[in-house]
Amino acid sequence: MFVKSALVKKERCFTVTPEDTMEKGLKLLEQHSIDALPVVDGDEFKGIFTWYHAYRAFFYSNAQKDEFVRSTKVKDIMVNQDVYLNIDDVYEKALVELRDFPIIAVVDEGKFLGIVTRFDVVNQLQSAFGMKQAGVRITVTSVESEGRIGRLGEIIEKHKESVVSLVTFDETDKMVRRIVLKVKKKNNIDKFTKELEKSGFRILDITED
Repeated sequence: MFVKSALVKKERCFTVTPEDTMEKGLKLLEQHSIDALPVVDGDEFKGIFTWYHAYRAFFYSNAQKDEFVRSTKVKDIMVNQDVYLNIDDVYEKALVELRDFPIIAVVDEGKFLGIVTRFDVVNQLQSAFGMKQAGVRITVTSVESEGRIGRLGEIIEKHKESVVSLVTFDETDKMVRRIVLKVKKKNNIDKFTKELEKSGFRILDITED
């Protein structure tokens, strides 16, 4: 999966310019109930304007609030000038970059293409884990060895399971792989899980949701 699958195109983004006042930026944030705005100059990406950094700048200014808000320009408090994604970056990179910010810009050779939001990333994760579909979630562990995922696939095929999602986690310190499998609910879950155990998969949890 690539960043472009979660891209909010620039035409749908609310933006400010470096020369706009902090007052304009705060009004846009409040009006649209958002936490951050991309800063652009024409087509060129310049940074990110956020509630947090605006109020942090005011807190350390020792100035009168109204005067500070009216006179301070976006360029004086914008951040993340050098933090952005490329359109063909893998989706996982967005997870890392969005740890501390509500949005991240997507840029191509300096040109602003749009943003990826933390909200959209969460939605994509929910989809990856099959959280929006009913089913049975089976969490297992297996010794990290060649062919284990293939063996799991064989058991799934044998029991004609309909897979909603399959996510694996590499726990290298324990030399095991944790696997979270979600399948559509059927009447053969007991038989399916017993064969998993027989094949060396340790069942940690079975949850219907």
